[in-house]
Amino acid sequence: MNNQKVIAVIGLGYVGLPLAVEFGKVRRTIGFDVKLPRVNELIAGHDSTLETTDEDLKSAVQLEYTTNLNDLKQAQIFIVAVPTPVDKHKRPDLTPLIRASETVGKVLKPGDIVIYESTVYPGATEEDCVPVLEKVSGLSFRKDFNVGYSPERINPGDKEHTLTKIKKVTSGSTPESAREVDELYKSIITAGTHLAPSIKVAEAAKVIENSQRDINIAFVNELAKIFNLMGIDTLDVLEAAGSKWNFLPFRPGLVGGHCTGVDPFYLTQKAEEYGYHPEIILAGRRMNDGMGAYVASQIVKMMISKDVPVNNARILVLGITFKENCPDVRNTKVVDVINELKQFGCHVDIYDPWASAEEVRHEYGLEILNQFPNGQHYSTIVLAVAHKEFAKLVLTEQKAPGCLIYDIKAQLPKGLVDGRL
Repeated sequence: MNNQKVIAVIGLGYVGLPLAVEFGKVRRTIGFDVKLPRVNELIAGHDSTLETTDEDLKSAVQLEYTTNLNDLKQAQIFIVAVPTPVDKHKRPDLTPLIRASETVGKVLKPGDIVIYESTVYPGATEEDCVPVLEKVSGLSFRKDFNVGYSPERINPGDKEHTLTKIKKVTSGSTPESAREVDELYKSIITAGTHLAPSIKVAEAAKVIENSQRDINIAFVNELAKIFNLMGIDTLDVLEAAGSKWNFLPFRPGLVGGHCTGVDPFYLTQKAEEYGYHPEIILAGRRMNDGMGAYVASQIVKMMISKDVPVNNARILVLGITFKENCPDVRNTKVVDVINELKQFGCHVDIYDPWASAEEVRHEYGLEILNQFPNGQHYSTIVLAVAHKEFAKLVLTEQKAPGCLIYDIKAQLPKGLVDGRL
């Protein structure tokens, strides 16, 4: 492979930026994003997603950032790393992927390779993206250009399993392009690569990773409901069962984010196109999608049982991001808990030291506190996200007489809380 080929990374979010940074350490790389504020903050040397540090950005000496389409003409390898969400009807929304393909198609040249990292259903790369590349560029697939697929495995907020330490699945549209894609990623992935026999195999492998996780969490969520009815602490049960070497250590909780709560719908829609109606996958999704309402109902029942008035109750929710120690609020299910509590007539304050108040306001129409509410009193406190800061909180001052604490994440000492999932 020609090590002098220029790489262009399309999309500089949680997935694209770490990738661009690693490539920018070893070869010329162009980071492209349509959002000018995002590009400007990266040029200034800061990443608001916190996936890369200021030092990481400085170390990528061959990385440049742009919103200018013409700059992409200098690249021979294009890596597309844009979101693949679902719409309000839980149907895959390929709009960002199609638009990114149109962008690449405008600058595509003979001999170029386009690699997709976005999570999709099997067949999407060659059946949905390639026709767009051909139409916009006027070039012929496999004759003039090739494509590859190497699914992202970024875990937002995880500082241990970072990009280079996670084995990378690779694939290409021809044996030659597959080898080139594989060698490309081997140059930055210290954990190594796995060359899949086809693009469809690589696409399927990615979409089942998060579907499997979703189903496993749905199982323990159902256990939590059962054991709650029996008066048994679910975490005690899981810790006991976890003493066996092959027991899978999943815990109950809210399943949100841009992957686990979304990806199963990509697989199920494609399955239905082939005439198969998935049962286990969709059952897991229904279970996990309903956990926000379940948690809110448990909190209200607990308040009633302790003679804490529900209507006009002041409740403090700690955390709104979709996972701990991460500013990502995409598809967070904490919002479901908040909205349900409001339906019961409760007044809810939200405190999250990681979340962007502007982003929360834009995405959900909710206001969050910019600092911990010292001096305020609440009848109920809900720990929704296990941020490291919350483990150190002393909640005595925030507790009104008879105040209840519900711990969704089982982060606080058991003896301190009145209920947990």
